[in-house]
Amino acid sequence: MNLLAFETSTEALSVALSIDGEVRERFEIAPRRHAELALPWAEELLADAGLKRAQLDAIAVGRGPGAFTGVRLGIALAQGIALALDRPVVAISTLAALAMRADAHATGASRVFAAIDARMGEVYSAAFELRDGDARALSDERVSAPGDVVVPGEAGGWIGVGTGFAATEHALSERLASRFVSIDATQLPHAADVARLAAMAFARGDAVAAERIEPAYLRNNVALTLKEQQALRESKR
Repeated sequence: MNLLAFETSTEALSVALSIDGEVRERFEIAPRRHAELALPWAEELLADAGLKRAQLDAIAVGRGPGAFTGVRLGIALAQGIALALDRPVVAISTLAALAMRADAHATGASRVFAAIDARMGEVYSAAFELRDGDARALSDERVSAPGDVVVPGEAGGWIGVGTGFAATEHALSERLASRFVSIDATQLPHAADVARLAAMAFARGDAVAAERIEPAYLRNNVALTLKEQQALRESKR
């Protein structure tokens, strides 16, 4: 199958094209340039592969959680292309895609705790198990202060990935260090992993009509004013 994937939920922008399991990707840390670059990158990937839009079987997107404007952009891109082509969409958890960045082979561990810096003194987080090339959720996705993050169970042997481990002066890393065999606080989600997860989800029949996909914001107030953001930060001190 042929699948085009977008991941725009963080400061990183990536677009990937999966052709019968072979994944090609463009990835860059590009704050505030996602809207400018995403579609040109998609066209370049298609052109380099000699593929036309009409040959795509589905569109995939990282549905969040992440930055409000980034998540909204990714959803809009996926819906727009899918509606124009009359193709289904596969929405993938951005945290699940991030979990795929874990080096399970090097550590011998399969349980991954993914965390993204949510700003305002909070992190987005969730636990996953990597198995058969898939990231299977072990917990709900949450947004919370690092001090309120809960890793399932009490045993160690977890891999930590994502910028949430560096948030608020590495508070999460320091508080739960004994639970992890390794922590990589530099990792960001990639569209290549969105594409890989989406291909498996598509095979399971999990693709939906474009108008049915929903973003995962997690925060009730996703568009706080500057004054409200300042008040929230001060309340957490």
